[in-house]
Amino acid sequence: MTWDGDPIPHVAVGPDGRRVETLPNARRPDWPEAEYIVGNPPFLGGKDIRAAFGDLYTETLWRLHADINDSSDFVMYWWDRAAEIVAKDGVTRRFGFVTTNSITQTFSRRTVAKHLEAKKPVSLLMAIPDHPWTKATDKHAAVRIAMTVATRGKHEGVLREVMSEAALDTDEPKIELSARFGRINADLSVGSDVTTAVALQANDGLSSPGVKLHGSGFIVTPDEAVSLGLGRRPGLEGHIRLYRNGRDLTSTPRGVMVIDLFGLEADDVRKQFPEVYQHLLGTVKIAREEQHAKSPTRDAKEYLDRWWTHGKPREELRPALAGLPRYIATVETAKHRTFQFLDGTILPDNMLVAIGSDDAFHLGVLSSRPHVTWALRAGGWLGVGNDPRYSKSRCFDPFPFPDPPDALKSSIRAVAEELDALRKARQAEHPRLTLTQMYNVLEKLQAGDDLSAAEETMKDQGLVLILRELHDTLNALVFEAYGWPLTLTDDDVLERLVALNKQHALEEKVGKIKWLRADYQIPRFGSDAERARLEDERRAARAADKLRPRQGALDLDDDLREMLPHDEDNAKPRYPTNNELAETAAVMRVLATASQPVAITEIARTFTQGRQIEKRVASTILALARLGHLSSPDGGETFALRRGG
Repeated sequence: MTWDGDPIPHVAVGPDGRRVETLPNARRPDWPEAEYIVGNPPFLGGKDIRAAFGDLYTETLWRLHADINDSSDFVMYWWDRAAEIVAKDGVTRRFGFVTTNSITQTFSRRTVAKHLEAKKPVSLLMAIPDHPWTKATDKHAAVRIAMTVATRGKHEGVLREVMSEAALDTDEPKIELSARFGRINADLSVGSDVTTAVALQANDGLSSPGVKLHGSGFIVTPDEAVSLGLGRRPGLEGHIRLYRNGRDLTSTPRGVMVIDLFGLEADDVRKQFPEVYQHLLGTVKIAREEQHAKSPTRDAKEYLDRWWTHGKPREELRPALAGLPRYIATVETAKHRTFQFLDGTILPDNMLVAIGSDDAFHLGVLSSRPHVTWALRAGGWLGVGNDPRYSKSRCFDPFPFPDPPDALKSSIRAVAEELDALRKARQAEHPRLTLTQMYNVLEKLQAGDDLSAAEETMKDQGLVLILRELHDTLNALVFEAYGWPLTLTDDDVLERLVALNKQHALEEKVGKIKWLRADYQIPRFGSDAERARLEDERRAARAADKLRPRQGALDLDDDLREMLPHDEDNAKPRYPTNNELAETAAVMRVLATASQPVAITEIARTFTQGRQIEKRVASTILALARLGHLSSPDGGETFALRRGG
């Protein structure tokens, strides 16, 4: 951007008499007319722009480029403007940029997608999504770049991907590139476009990054926690918790704790936990005052106003984790995409993505090749280093989980439990062994590479051959859950997942939602009908549980007649509409004494009310069927008790 008097901001007198800096007539500059635009714009993450250029420049930049997300990399402002110019029927034919490879991350690629999908679109003629920065200085040694060339209209292009790289610090680097042809997507891929996948209601409300502290004073050692009153101050055990960040999971846990005062006001903290209050006064509050004085943004003011709480306490995540004995977590940015259970007492850091489920079936699916392949394509890559990033909005929310039979779900659970237990046990026995080391060795074994002596030791300590076997078994089971052959390529897997996402999204529009945690999600996000159905299931479950100790759910006899009211002048019993236990018992008695599967209308006719109670009978029948107590040989027309061995 530019402004009058560039590059020096003007100093003006504001309405309150204070002298303030301004950028008069700030605007996007005219670019010179040219057939080709070629450049290497400055690399700077969106979160770093304010620190580099200050509030005045940053706020003005964002205002002048309102279509670009504030979190986008700085290079995207050049990419956006060049695409806008090329899309016009003018002189400029193409543009080509070197950018950071974070162009594939969610916020940056939205800018690319906007132009690829516009009424007057541009297309990518060539792209290299991930390339080393050659002959690098120490400052840029870990930088990975992307290269893109675009032109007006809809065209296919060539996607080049690095197959091998060597001698990067010389004048003759050796980089081998593959080539694939086709329409290049916004995430710099060819083939199925995972960026078209939409968030699914089935996954609603379960996943979020962990808390963002905005103050190192919240982190304490166990000894410091004791000095702050842990063990002496009643109730403090709920506000000083175990804490884990990304490095704790991939490397060696630090063993630290975190002060978590979410839900408390400052006065409550001072009165109940005075030592904690004073500690935070002298650490977090001072730091936030300094930050606000340096950069008086709205966020900085909000953080200062509530200085005793985390900057981002993740209100939306806490209900999903509440009451769970454990939950699933993955490191947002890591070399290997792994998932594991964390104890429910642990508070996750912002660099972890937490998933509010304690079901090992979900852990198994997330740890399998279909989801890992999806996450690597959907999540994007970091510009510095070359680690994939797990974005909950792109990797978890749109991911279509399989819905296999219960027996197959149980098999997946069993393997996932064993996988999680194996890794934890090996690290407990060998505290210096890290998850990253174990998966580095696994990767080399899968590639058929030779191991060094140190890696052989890691293989033995981590039982990596068993680790590989468990992953192979898990992959086979999850492929079976989807009904797919194991011979599918990664592109085939992605194509099917994108199609399945679209199928699930269409089903959800007509109310067929395959909730991952129905008991938690339906009361919060479900329809009135779903909430009523869930209550019916809970009612039937409560009734079945009460019956089970007396006679067993699948061993009913005529003693149930004692629970049912009768008309004196009628041989048929009345249907008990005001007693959930008796209502369930009545339906189960009819089924238990029937010689063959019966229809809902037939069950209703065995009671005096007849057709008047068909809806109530149907509700009880469907609830018992979902709970697994009934079978239906004809797909829902007739029902029978499921008799166990």
